[in-house]
Amino acid sequence: MCNGKFDVYSIDEVLRVSLQVVFPWKAYGSQALVSFALESELPSESFSLVAEEDSGDLRKESGQETLQRITKLVNDTLVSDGSYSVPTLTAEDVLRAIDTGKSEGGSHGRHWVLDPIDGTKGFLRGDQYAIALALLDEGKVVLGVLACPNLPFASISGDSQHSSHDEVGCLFFAQVGAGTYMQSLEGSSPQKVHVSTTENSEEASFFESFEAAHSSHDLSSSIAKKLGVKAPPVRIDSQAKYGALSRGDGAIYLRFPHKGYREKIWDHAAGCIVVTEAGGVVTDAAGSPLDFSQGRYLDLDTGIIVTNQKLMPSLLKAVRESLDEKNSSL
Repeated sequence: MCNGKFDVYSIDEVLRVSLQVVFPWKAYGSQALVSFALESELPSESFSLVAEEDSGDLRKESGQETLQRITKLVNDTLVSDGSYSVPTLTAEDVLRAIDTGKSEGGSHGRHWVLDPIDGTKGFLRGDQYAIALALLDEGKVVLGVLACPNLPFASISGDSQHSSHDEVGCLFFAQVGAGTYMQSLEGSSPQKVHVSTTENSEEASFFESFEAAHSSHDLSSSIAKKLGVKAPPVRIDSQAKYGALSRGDGAIYLRFPHKGYREKIWDHAAGCIVVTEAGGVVTDAAGSPLDFSQGRYLDLDTGIIVTNQKLMPSLLKAVRESLDEKNSSL
């Protein structure tokens, strides 16, 4: 990825470095490391990063101890990884790297989009979380990588997010027109993945957010009932859902945030291309593609639905009927 060029394999390495930060304030350290690595790899490009965190709390007096811990951790990670030969970073260097993520994005130029730790509650529980990085080019997602440290390498189809298999930790990566691939975080050979090909909605399983505050479980249940889905929902934190769906672990992902919530682009950009390049479809509740060109937020109709090409018509019908019923009861 030198000389202004990028490829998905180099981006994988950027995320591998950030995965070495494993403390509750991981998000700050992860964002600083990814920002630093991207700027180092792309010295000749105008660099724009849209990311979740900012340094405001760390600049306060109450945040100084945490800032020093993060600075030490970032430096220790860079030394142990060995990919970048740089002088020791100061606390101000780390703050600057974090604040690089303040870009507003938009429909012009290239913008990297980062969620440094997606699924914070899952991370704190020791369940699913992800580091998610995507690249927008003229408002379109053209590259995405999901690092999912706690997702079993074997399928979780018909199971919970846990697995009896020993190997845990997956890396999903996709580039527009090139498909989606998965490998273990230990560095196994990449294997191409594809979404479920099921046509029978009764046989479909579906994912939804673990936290009821993140999505209406009642609405998802109504939709599943209309589709005749027999299996109970698999509830998973973070964009690990997109990764699992891309390899066919489930057939449907439903997300219906409560009224007033605005979706952020970093919560979906990487996951969206990982699924679409694996043959899936990602839309809002009206069936329109997600628009990542409008800045830091997604302007969409009601919620997000994800499935394969064959199930999408019946899923959209069930979604519309369930939403109509919900609205008529208000």
